[in-house]
Amino acid sequence: MAGSIGLRLLDAPVATRDDPRARIYIVDRRAPGALIHRRVAVTNTTASPAHVLLYSAAASLAHGSFLGADGHTANDLSSWTAVQPGTVTVPANGQATATVTLTIPRNASPDERYGVIWAEVTSAARPGGGVRQVSRVGIRMYVSVGPGGAPAADFTIASLIAERTSDGRPTVVATVRNTGGRALDMSGSLQLSRGPGDLDAGPFPATLGTTLAIGDTEPVTITLDRQLPAGPWNAEITLRSALLQHQAHATLTFPAAGSARPVTVTPAHNRWLVPLIGAGLLLLALVLGSAIARRRRHRQPHSHWQGPKHAATTSA
Repeated sequence: MAGSIGLRLLDAPVATRDDPRARIYIVDRRAPGALIHRRVAVTNTTASPAHVLLYSAAASLAHGSFLGADGHTANDLSSWTAVQPGTVTVPANGQATATVTLTIPRNASPDERYGVIWAEVTSAARPGGGVRQVSRVGIRMYVSVGPGGAPAADFTIASLIAERTSDGRPTVVATVRNTGGRALDMSGSLQLSRGPGDLDAGPFPATLGTTLAIGDTEPVTITLDRQLPAGPWNAEITLRSALLQHQAHATLTFPAAGSARPVTVTPAHNRWLVPLIGAGLLLLALVLGSAIARRRRHRQPHSHWQGPKHAATTSA
């Protein structure tokens, strides 16, 4: 069947309007007892009407991936979530809307929970039986429960590793640790400079799909051009999740095969720390020197300075 079934979020809270994740996923922080409402659109780009089942199910984070559970597997978040209507018939090349409502119990414990809103289509049964195909597309849910604002999100870039894949492509693997209180969906890029012959290369995009659970450490991979010289290179990596962004620097040389040793990075916010300290000390020295000079002028015997002034006056 040509075309496909799609599902997208139609609105997001005003408080997160600048957060790119909140425009495609349900991302929110609410206190126990709160209600969350979102509208979703189901689209049908096929040439026939589609009967679509809408429901919520469990999800989890493991090994750097956001994993939707099989079938209608439930967890806390999915049990709090209702989709109305639960089934829609979407006309050919048309769309339908539905409302997602999350009712957080008053006794819900503080935590971040994960789930998916699914739009599911099942193929018609063939005469005489046979296998029915089930297809679904979903919207992730990241819902943090607790009083006050959302926990701060943060991460650190611990190291970079220069590698080659089995077919010889240079690759950089960044080791990233989630040090904040929210799950992170990583994106970013790598820029290379000052390579052999003073070459520059990039930016090269990070492979999307890495999701870091709270407290987890996972690799973020950037695959580079096959013709790239081995190096050494000055590598600058920029990684982000939503509005949070960090940069780091390291010098990398790609091995002929396999992996080089991890290289500890210098965070970008520390890159100018030494020059700034030096400039600050120089400015402080100039200020102190000027102040000392003024004090000395005031403390010198008047005869030392009055002589030239008197002589100048007399000669006039």
